[in-house]
Amino acid sequence: MKRIYVVEDHDVIRNGVVQYLEISGYEAKGFETLKDAREAINAALPDMLIQDVMLPDGDGFMFVKEIRAHYKSLPIIFLTARVEESDRILGFELGCDDYITKPFSPKELVLRVDALFRRVDGKSDEKENELMYTLGESSLIIDEDEHKIFLDNSEIILTAAEWRIISYLAKNSPNLISRAQILEECFDYSFESYERVVDTHIKNIRAKLAQDGWIETVRGYGYRFAGKRKS
Repeated sequence: MKRIYVVEDHDVIRNGVVQYLEISGYEAKGFETLKDAREAINAALPDMLIQDVMLPDGDGFMFVKEIRAHYKSLPIIFLTARVEESDRILGFELGCDDYITKPFSPKELVLRVDALFRRVDGKSDEKENELMYTLGESSLIIDEDEHKIFLDNSEIILTAAEWRIISYLAKNSPNLISRAQILEECFDYSFESYERVVDTHIKNIRAKLAQDGWIETVRGYGYRFAGKRKS
């Protein structure tokens, strides 16, 4: 059974989310403060974190930044009243995999949780589980079964969202992929206001790969994976 931690200071919202997750077959536990959540995560890492931003003892954004420094692949969903685009962008820059604003539908939240777990746990239908690409003298191995990538034999740790994007771009190389396609295929939504989120993830991926060359930008449209498939 998947374990989910819900960090939310509003009692009604926290208890409602926990109850709805439990009804949906998850093991869920709620925390009112960052202090309690931090202690619980250090004691037993959950399978997913649902995180509010404005907490009585600190900022949820900074808390996620702290968590990401230690647990780079933990699936994280922000659930917050912070609705500005700049807040959503910041959330994704800090490494969240989804961002849900209040008021929200508990059913939609569970559907987003289900979808994120499917992507994290899902196996590729391809027969070959390791795909190798080259760019100049560098090589990139994408392991579809383990959801891992290796740059010149060194593993690069990606969030679930970053993994989905680079895997999708690589599978569709050398085709040009629009931001809207990435949103629809990798996140299950296509709102125009979220297209900057794609740019944010691409920037994070490039930083982790330590070079821009693997992913080309086509201004005003989208991206293309530049690695060459090695048979």
